[in-house]
Amino acid sequence: MALPTPGTEIEKKGQEALEPLWHVVLLDDDDHTYDYVIEMLCKLFFKTVEEALRHAIEVDTTGRTIVMTCERSAAEFARDQIHSYGADPRLPRSKGSMTAVLEPAA
Repeated sequence: MALPTPGTEIEKKGQEALEPLWHVVLLDDDDHTYDYVIEMLCKLFFKTVEEALRHAIEVDTTGRTIVMTCERSAAEFARDQIHSYGADPRLPRSKGSMTAVLEPAA
């Protein structure tokens, strides 16, 4: 049995496994309703209504909630999806999307 040579698929998979993970953190504001947060998390992250409600409660009570942990490129895409979701039509004062940030996972 031959050993894999450098640059093979096995070596690449090992390197991918070492890529650092990032948290996508949704931040609280007063311009979006619980219904908005639940709807957004269900549509963008395929959360169940129950999971999304737990996140809505957490972001409201603590000011933040981690909605996803993944590799940086996927985390950036998820953050951008949150930023482009749009205003909450249920609140006239809502002028835009919620805010999300990336943080390294410990």
